[in-house]
Amino acid sequence: MSIRDVLVTLIVVGILPMALQHPSIGVLLWTWISVMNPHKLAWGFAMNMPFAAVAAGVTLIGLFVTRDKIVVPKDRVAIVLVAFVAFTALTTLTAIDRADSLTQLNKVFKIQLMTLVAMAVLNDRRHLQAFVWINVLSLGFYGIKGGLFTLRSGGSERVWGPPGGFIEGNNELALALVMVIPLMYFLRLVSPNRWVRHGLLGAMLLSAVSALGTHSRGALLAILAMSIVLWWRSPRKSLTLIPMVAVGAAIFAFMPENWLLRMETIQTYDQDGSAMGRINAWWTMFHLANDRLLGGGFSVYSIPVFAAYSPDPSKVRAAHSIYFQVLGEHGWIGFALFVSIWFLGWRLANRIRRSTRGETGDLQSLGLLAAMCQVSLVGYAVGGAFLSLAYFDLPYNILVMLVVANRLLAASSPDTVTSRQAPLGNFGARTARISGAPLPGRGSAVTRQRSITSGS
Repeated sequence: MSIRDVLVTLIVVGILPMALQHPSIGVLLWTWISVMNPHKLAWGFAMNMPFAAVAAGVTLIGLFVTRDKIVVPKDRVAIVLVAFVAFTALTTLTAIDRADSLTQLNKVFKIQLMTLVAMAVLNDRRHLQAFVWINVLSLGFYGIKGGLFTLRSGGSERVWGPPGGFIEGNNELALALVMVIPLMYFLRLVSPNRWVRHGLLGAMLLSAVSALGTHSRGALLAILAMSIVLWWRSPRKSLTLIPMVAVGAAIFAFMPENWLLRMETIQTYDQDGSAMGRINAWWTMFHLANDRLLGGGFSVYSIPVFAAYSPDPSKVRAAHSIYFQVLGEHGWIGFALFVSIWFLGWRLANRIRRSTRGETGDLQSLGLLAAMCQVSLVGYAVGGAFLSLAYFDLPYNILVMLVVANRLLAASSPDTVTSRQAPLGNFGARTARISGAPLPGRGSAVTRQRSITSGS
């Protein structure tokens, strides 16, 4: 037993009574545990404690005893998400390995149930702000830690995630860090505290260094895709391009030769055993989906499956792609539902951005959040093409942010739009500085936010 075990346990036990009374707090607790896995950083009894299950159970009970507002999510993205989860239950009934698929379905069901609960109980700006912060802090810890480790080692050693969970591997951690950087940027823009903004800027830089320090080629491609989106939406493309190129050149100059050699294999993938193993797995999932209408269920990465459907049966690998993962596990129908979730999420973000264009204060902050959620989804779409992270919490948490932001936007009547001056990051009277007054050395927050949300 260590101080870490005691600390994590006291935090969880101390929050549970509040989670019972206010399910929104339970959602925050669940998110912290499921995204960060803090108990896996302990050294004793806490490592194997079912903290996430306890947090989820108390939160679900709280739904029936709380007096807080609960809104059943009716957005299209939520409806399609429910349809997708229901369909995975159907594919589990016809799975090749039903027992193992049922075990995985249980995990996926818990995640998606809590996603829907979060959409239902997060109903005001404080909830949304706290939810963004808990995701940022949970992953920012590993970004800062990994960034410092990369700088200390000169980039020669790989950064790995915490044991257990979705982000244990270097590639998985890299994608999570890449996706959370836009959310850090959002918080930096809406925060009225100068030191918080400086801290978030440092966290962004260290998280980017940490992502590259994982030696993940998919992370590099995701960063490039996200940078292109940010550059395209910038009203001053030439001024934005210069610092991007400068930062990129500095990173490439800092990283060691073995990192550069690994990144160069992106162009010579046909000579890389790992890349060819993934392509072999992709073809396997493709053939499996063509042969079975409902796919093979969650557990299809076995010798018999590859012997029947793989171009090279000797290379039994995980799908290493969110797209081929879902395609092989749930067939073309499941694939269509999965892609529709993210398409509708993107459209929802676009609708929020269009509706808040030209607004100020909290409405403008909602538009900025939607814009940064889109950038994160671009990172997921590109980086996820090379990783089996179809059920990872973070992208679904981004959907929660969009659904809640849309609800707040709908609750804002035209008569109150111009009078609301407090941004999403509401810190009392200090928010007047964000609403239009110039920040020291930064220009107005309104100008900074419009530069992001005004793009197409």
